[in-house]
Amino acid sequence: MDVLDLEPIKLNGVDFSQQRPVVIAGPCSAETEEQVMNTAHDLAKRGVKIFRAGIWKPRTKPGSFEGIGSEGLKWMKRVKEETGMYTSTEVATAQHVYEALKYGIDMMWIGARTTANPFAVQEIADALRGVDMPILIKNPVNPDLELWIGALMRINQAGLKKIGVIHRGFSTYDKTIYRNLPQWQIPIEIKRRFPNLPVICDPSHIGGRRDLILPLSQQAMDLQFNGL
Repeated sequence: MDVLDLEPIKLNGVDFSQQRPVVIAGPCSAETEEQVMNTAHDLAKRGVKIFRAGIWKPRTKPGSFEGIGSEGLKWMKRVKEETGMYTSTEVATAQHVYEALKYGIDMMWIGARTTANPFAVQEIADALRGVDMPILIKNPVNPDLELWIGALMRINQAGLKKIGVIHRGFSTYDKTIYRNLPQWQIPIEIKRRFPNLPVICDPSHIGGRRDLILPLSQQAMDLQFNGL
C-alpha cells in the first residue's frame, strides 16, 4: 500500500485544510512587468492571497513563447513586496528550483508534462531536498493515476511533506466541450487513497473557455476539493 507522510499546507493566513476554497490566481504566463503588477494588485484587492504566474512555459514546438525566464522572478518578488501575496510558479528542472528559491518564491508546482516524466520529477525532488515549502503536483497529461502517485512519492521521499495536487484534466483527441477531459473519477480516487492530500482544481486548463470556469469550479467544490 502506498503511503505518504504529509503535513498540512499552511501559509500565514492561508490553511489548505480549513479554508474552502483556497484561491490561487494569476496569469498563465508572466509576459511583462506591467501585466504582472496590474494583475497582482487587482487580485490582492479581491482578497486573493496566492499569486501564480508561469515563468518558464513548456511548449509543444520550438519558436513559441517559452516564458520570460528568470527576469520574471524579479517581478514576482515585487508582487510579494507590494501586495503581501505569496508567490508560486512552475518548475521543470533543478535549475528552475534554484532560481525560484533565490528570488523567494513561496510555493512551486510541477506541471502535467513534467509529472509524466519520472526522471524529471526525481531531478526536481533532489533539488528540493532540505527545503520546507508547499509543492503542488499537477496530474500527468495522460490519465495515469499510478504515475501521478509516483510523482507524489518521489517528492515526499525527498523530505517534503507539504504536498498537494492540482487536477487540470487529461489530454484527448476526441472533440468535447473541454480543452482537457475532467475524468473526475481520477482525482476522487487519489483523494480516497490519501484523505489528507489537498486537491486543487484548475478550471482554466480543463475548460479552456471562460464560460466553463464557473460550472467546473462549482463541480470541484461539490466534490470537496480544497481550492481553485
